[in-house]
Amino acid sequence: MADSTFRKEPEILFSKAVKAGRRIYYLDVKRSNAGDLFLTITESKKRDVFTDEAVGVTFEKHKIFLYPEDFGKFTGALHDAIDFIDRLSVCETSQQKELSDL
Repeated sequence: MADSTFRKEPEILFSKAVKAGRRIYYLDVKRSNAGDLFLTITESKKRDVFTDEAVGVTFEKHKIFLYPEDFGKFTGALHDAIDFIDRLSVCETSQQKELSDL
């Protein structure tokens, strides 16, 4: 007899992986059981594990879910954060150059 509380994992309709050192970011578009599209962003981080019994590797995963009604706000905030980092980096590089010129 099937368990009525079992929910099928949403099918991945689109997937893109971004490799960044020991991290991989997965951007997956899925459809909910109710038919709504959403985006999951998963960070998978490689961790070396050292125990008395063995040495191995595990992957630590963190996931966020974004729904279409929030895309504009999210991308706007992401662009603002990236612009801030870019401006701060330019200022810090400029300050470092001025100090090295002394």
